[in-house]
Amino acid sequence: MLKLAKALLEETEKFQSHDLKEIEQFRLKILGNKGELKKLFVAFKDVDVSEKKEFGAILNQLKKEALSKVNALKEAAQKQSHQENEHIDLTRPVNQDRLGSRHPISIIRNEIIEVFSRLGYQVSEGPDIEDDWHNFTALNFPPEHPARDMQDTFFVGKNPDIALRTHTSSVQVRVMENNDPPIRTISPGRVYRNEAISARAHCFFHQIEGLYIDKGVSFADMKQTLLFFAKTVFGEHTKIRLRPSYFPFTEPSAEMDVSCSICSGDGCNVCKYTGYLEIMGCGMVDPNVLENCGIDSKTYSGFAFGMGIERIAQLKYNVNDLRLYSENDINFLDQFRAEF
Repeated sequence: MLKLAKALLEETEKFQSHDLKEIEQFRLKILGNKGELKKLFVAFKDVDVSEKKEFGAILNQLKKEALSKVNALKEAAQKQSHQENEHIDLTRPVNQDRLGSRHPISIIRNEIIEVFSRLGYQVSEGPDIEDDWHNFTALNFPPEHPARDMQDTFFVGKNPDIALRTHTSSVQVRVMENNDPPIRTISPGRVYRNEAISARAHCFFHQIEGLYIDKGVSFADMKQTLLFFAKTVFGEHTKIRLRPSYFPFTEPSAEMDVSCSICSGDGCNVCKYTGYLEIMGCGMVDPNVLENCGIDSKTYSGFAFGMGIERIAQLKYNVNDLRLYSENDINFLDQFRAEF
């Protein structure tokens, strides 16, 4: 046994290889569960007492040498293999990794913000969960207004005073409460309404609402501001028209239409042959809203407007199903890669 142990130690010291398979075979032969070293340890009890000290020392040396040799050879072989694989073929085509793109809602949101930033408007944001004061009361909504009904609003925990905001006008209330005029702000954000999901409606969507308050602000100022916006976003030949409407927080109020970009105002099935498409509501801020927010309505006046980002995106990209914006369909989103 002593002679066999010495022979295995000599074989271990001489063993060399760059092949991982050969190195693994050598490891199994010497150090494996059925290897030579284990057999020698089992036979140790039968060795003559006079040889046990020398035999034990050789076994320990064999184990140490074998482990060290296997680890060193494996490391060298793996390093060599890695270096061989690092060779670069300069004639190979470039790997065209697919890059992501911005979501169409983000593209339009940023474009609208950029347009109004040129006019000095600051971006303001607020919480998605609002109280009754900021979402309804301060904006001149009467107690019996249908927007307060459970059919239109998501109330939180059956609390009639806390709800998911139905518009970003609540952010404007917070701005007016905490800032003195002049105020120029736009409020982009997600809003929520209790509606059935379909191609034309969703329970959540995105709005951008604007507010301008100062001394001597007129309806004509609002019209010119919105005309500038329409021409910048939809093209220089775009026309607008204002139709009388009603909103609790503005007086007078109007709906704004833009000339249909698909038919150039001639009339088509998209614009229902009117030549115009509605894109936003607007109007002069009601004096009651100013007073509710601590602004003297006899000194200051202002206008407000609000639009759905999905609506603007629909007009620019001819997307007729609102559900596509929130379904994360890669084929749909890839169409906007060029807009990134």
